[in-house]
Amino acid sequence: MQTHTWEHHLLLLADEAHPPAATAFTPNSDPILLQRAYAHCEKLTSSHSRSFYLASSLLPMAKRRAVRALYAFCRLSDDIVDEQGDNGPLKLAAWRERVISHHPPMDDLVAVGWADARAHYHIPPRYVEQLIDGVARDLHQTRYSTFEELTAYAYGVASTVGLMSMHIIGFSGAEAIPYAIKLGVALQITNILRDIGEDLRAGRIYLPQNELAQFGLTEADLAAGQINDNWRAFMRFQIIRNRRLYAEAHPGIAMLNHDGRFAIAAAANLYQAILDDIEQHNYDVFRRRAYVSSWNKLRKLPRIWWESR
Repeated sequence: MQTHTWEHHLLLLADEAHPPAATAFTPNSDPILLQRAYAHCEKLTSSHSRSFYLASSLLPMAKRRAVRALYAFCRLSDDIVDEQGDNGPLKLAAWRERVISHHPPMDDLVAVGWADARAHYHIPPRYVEQLIDGVARDLHQTRYSTFEELTAYAYGVASTVGLMSMHIIGFSGAEAIPYAIKLGVALQITNILRDIGEDLRAGRIYLPQNELAQFGLTEADLAAGQINDNWRAFMRFQIIRNRRLYAEAHPGIAMLNHDGRFAIAAAANLYQAILDDIEQHNYDVFRRRAYVSSWNKLRKLPRIWWESR
């Protein structure tokens, strides 16, 4: 496996979560409450991410419910940061207590479903804490100096999701962890490239500042939404590196349990297709949000299924 210098620190972060033996606990066992909780998580996933909802539908039912509870936990964590303003830190601290609790309040359906999923699949609590620490960065940090600094952020908000998903799906052993970390970084960088315009309007720039300077770009250029040769060269560089990360992460899919490989391969491939859409629209991420149509997603699935075998 090819590794980069920035990966060493992320591997140390992942090591903080082990051994996971201490995660065993008995959550709320009320079947009616759990059914409501998981149904709520499914509805939230469906309304916020069609790609994730489609990919997770390729899992067996129990694992599908669990990863949608994971998505709902991540979604609400992110929303608290984005929507609560000055109350964000207090709201996030209270949310942190609920989603780490073995017995969260019964009226918090996402926390209830997530507690059941964590218990059933022995998800290390440190990954939960690291994700909340990752999204909390948005409360105080709006710029990233280097790609290495950006990957630390990507680990917190995305690689942790992959590592928790891996516990739900099942994996061969510790050798799979670096691949999950790398795939999480690749997915988050794709998010960043897709959402440049939206993030700018929120006052955030997740692009490495030193790389913008290398391509002769300033924040004023980004604010103006200029699509010139410098911008196209910068975006080509970002997309080439992003695709390389996907390729380097791909062998890790074979280290997952057989019944989860198709879902993860689908998620990775569908996200990569966003890069194609950015290229096809002349790298204009300022006035439009890149996406993959439902038809194109469905059209890709047979090939993804064949390759994931």
